[in-house]
Amino acid sequence: MASIRIPMPLRKLTNDTDIVATDASTLAEAVDRLEADYPGIKERLVGDDGEIRRFVNIYVNGEDVRFLSNLSTALAATDEVSIVPAVAGGM
Repeated sequence: MASIRIPMPLRKLTNDTDIVATDASTLAEAVDRLEADYPGIKERLVGDDGEIRRFVNIYVNGEDVRFLSNLSTALAATDEVSIVPAVAGGM
């Protein structure tokens, strides 16, 4: 099963679970399954337009899904999905 790494800011929604296993065949399906198990997580990842939110980066095996097939990116059993919220700040 593919693994999804949950970042610290979203772990309050996953009961402090840091890695979730999924047998989803696409990233979109994985996000829908996350939502079914952990209500509220999808709205943090995906906007009303159905696209990944601007300040959220999602990687499959280290590759930014925006340069792959976005939410249509296929997942294999050995894949690792990382959700990385963008960090903003200044000096």
